[in-house]
Amino acid sequence: MSRIAARRRVTRMTVGGPVSQRADFLTVEEPLEIRVFGKSLAVTMRTPGHDVELAAGFLVSEGVIHHAEHYSTARYCAGASSDDGNTYNVLDVTLAPGVAPPDPSLERNFYTTSSCGLCGKASIDAVHTASHYTVAEDPLSIDAAKLATFPDLLRAEQAVFDRTGGLHAAALFDASTGEMLVLREDVGRHNAVDKVVGWALMHDRLPARNCVLMVSGRASFELTQKALMAGIPMLAAVSAPSSLAVDLANDAGMTLVGFLRGPSMVVYSRADRITSNTGSADPDPTPPLQKAAQL
Repeated sequence: MSRIAARRRVTRMTVGGPVSQRADFLTVEEPLEIRVFGKSLAVTMRTPGHDVELAAGFLVSEGVIHHAEHYSTARYCAGASSDDGNTYNVLDVTLAPGVAPPDPSLERNFYTTSSCGLCGKASIDAVHTASHYTVAEDPLSIDAAKLATFPDLLRAEQAVFDRTGGLHAAALFDASTGEMLVLREDVGRHNAVDKVVGWALMHDRLPARNCVLMVSGRASFELTQKALMAGIPMLAAVSAPSSLAVDLANDAGMTLVGFLRGPSMVVYSRADRITSNTGSADPDPTPPLQKAAQL
C-alpha cells in the first residue's frame, strides 16, 4: 500500500469554524516508462500496481498485440536517470517470437484521440483500421436491473479510493451472471481500463465477448476505443459520454450507457441489448422532452 497511497500532513479549514492539522492519505502518482525490446515506447503517469497488466493493456489498446500468446515477459529495469538501480518505474516488455515490434511512428498515439485536433470521422476510421476485433455481432443481452447493480458493486470494491478519494476505477463484468471478473484502480481513468484489458489479455479472455466494461467516471472517446480494441461490446459509465465516444460506439455497433446511477441510465447506442420487464429498451436514446420538441 505504501506505493499506492502516501501519507501527508494537511490543514483542514472550515469557513467560520476551527482550523486543524492532521495526517491524510493521497493517491500516489508516478511515471511509468513502457519499453518494448528495450526501446522506449511511452510514458504514462499512473498509480503503481498491476504495472505488467497496464503495459499489456496499453499494447492491446495501441493495436500492437491482440492475444495472450503475443505477450512474452516483462521486467523492471533502471531508469536513465537512476543512480541507485531499479526504480520500478521502467518496465521493459518482450513480445513473443515472430511478433512485430511497434511501428517506429508509434509515439504514444497509434491512432487519434479527441484531443489531437483531427476530425471525428478521421479518428473513428483510424480506430477501425487498427482494431483486430468487431463487436457489432456480439450477442450480449443484459437485464436493466442487473446492469443497474454494477456501479455499487464497483464502488464497494474500491479499497484505495476509500483511503484517498482520488482514484478512478474500471471493472469487467460477465453480462450473463453479473459476476465482476476484475477491478482495477488508478489515478488515470485510461490506465485503469488498460489494467483491466491487460488482465483480460493475460487470462486469455480477448476478445472480451459477452462482457460489460464499467467505469467510475465519464465515457471518453479514448475509453470507448480501448473497449473496442479489446472486443468489449458494452461500455457503461456513471457520468456522461463525449459526442465522439457516442459516434464511435454507434459506428462500431457497441452499446454505450451513460449516467448509470441507481435504477436509471441513458443508452446512447445499441439499446436493443438491454432488456427490462417491459421489454427491450427504446432504441432511440433521445430524451423524451427533446423528442417532443422535435415533433
